[in-house]
Amino acid sequence: MNTDAPWPGLDEARSRVLVIQTKLHRWATDGPDRRFDDLFNLVCDPAFLTVGWDRVRGNRGARTAGVDGVKPRSIGAKDGEEFLRELRDDLKARSFAPLPVRERMIPKTSGKLRRLGIPTARDRCVQSSLKLVLEPIFEADFKPCSYGFRPMRRAQDAIEEIHHFGRLSYEWILEGDITSCFDEISHSALLDRVRDRIADKRVLGLVKAFLIAGILTEDGAVRGSKTGTPQGGILSPCLANIALSALDEHFAEAWETTMAANYDRVRRRRHGLPMYRLVRYCDDFVVLVSGTKAQAEALKVETAAVLSTVGLRLSEEKTSVCNINEGFVFLGFQIQRRRKRGSNKVYVYSWPCKKALASIMAKVKAITKQGTDQPLSLVLRQLNSALHGWAVYFRHGCSKQTFNYLGRYTWLRVVGWLRRKHRRATWKAIRRRYLMLPGKGLVPHDAGIVLFNPASVPVTRYRYRGSKIPNPWTERTMTTGTVE
Repeated sequence: MNTDAPWPGLDEARSRVLVIQTKLHRWATDGPDRRFDDLFNLVCDPAFLTVGWDRVRGNRGARTAGVDGVKPRSIGAKDGEEFLRELRDDLKARSFAPLPVRERMIPKTSGKLRRLGIPTARDRCVQSSLKLVLEPIFEADFKPCSYGFRPMRRAQDAIEEIHHFGRLSYEWILEGDITSCFDEISHSALLDRVRDRIADKRVLGLVKAFLIAGILTEDGAVRGSKTGTPQGGILSPCLANIALSALDEHFAEAWETTMAANYDRVRRRRHGLPMYRLVRYCDDFVVLVSGTKAQAEALKVETAAVLSTVGLRLSEEKTSVCNINEGFVFLGFQIQRRRKRGSNKVYVYSWPCKKALASIMAKVKAITKQGTDQPLSLVLRQLNSALHGWAVYFRHGCSKQTFNYLGRYTWLRVVGWLRRKHRRATWKAIRRRYLMLPGKGLVPHDAGIVLFNPASVPVTRYRYRGSKIPNPWTERTMTTGTVE
């Protein structure tokens, strides 16, 4: 592979990266025991750095700075090329060293705080390039039961997997909650798993350098990091999946050796033995069990033992076993098996959980509690962005009634905001100026922006894809010329 070519443009870089990633993925798939060497030159390759930098500048984190105070979005296109050239020279000279991540504590809905680690712009670019190299290799090893932070896989795939097995007598659910997953991953265990595939010591050294870079806390002290990978780094989800793949492999091996064939499942049922499947989305997972509650409880101990090999612990308080008829919450969906109205048949249904609905309603309330010195169009733009993303995520569940309720609630909040903004105006004047829209009834609008109604999103069934989900590095994807 020619890594000394002239600095490429973005389109040329994307095409080159896709070709190389496809080769890496094919080699990893064809050789399950193959260890890759000489990958460091790819991390330093101008094409990989260009695509990595484009992703860094294109995400929402581009507005935040690391410990050096430099925001990626503040680096222009002309300065960006010089920035990448200097970064590549440092990598080639082996003088690049990651700086500590900047700690930022953000509140969780439970009232606790979540620690985010914000790397510098330079570190983010190198992490992004490193991820472009590692991801197609490890994607060949990841199991189909894992859905989080993997290309072309969605939360809806995980939900549909639960639907599928919930219809097949897998009625006991082990809801797993890992205590501080990103903070407690064992560095040695993680590096051992990376070392199983990567033989290039320079790449291994780079991964280790990011893991032990340390944290600049909010009170200004630098704290070392003996475990974990900072949540907020571009490379962290990939490394977390590599560590948690130990759990995937354990359950996949149990299924393939004792439960994959139909006669195996018949034999296990005859002897009163359970069947079970894992569905994981990053550090959130459930185990679906066809058996008894006691057998599902026993899997809790087994799961904890597997997680301990990578330094992780199950939360005793939040890990529990329930029946699918009682219902449980996973990835924002309430999932429950119920009898269909007007019949004796039972189906597995999913809809937005109360916590998810309360979250979007709180966001709507916060937006409409802002001062009234701004135009309605700005409020509508903020509301539309929040409502549209939320409705699109939940459109594959039984969400129509929830969408109607949310649309009505938002309409009342906007009208209340208008009444506060124009205290002396009559309802007739407000309705004529802001609400009357020909052919659509009373819909808040201003400057060409119309309030988005979640009820307008069609509710459709998500197609179950099982283990046949493609990845971006097939021959078919190559011909499209796309990277994602």
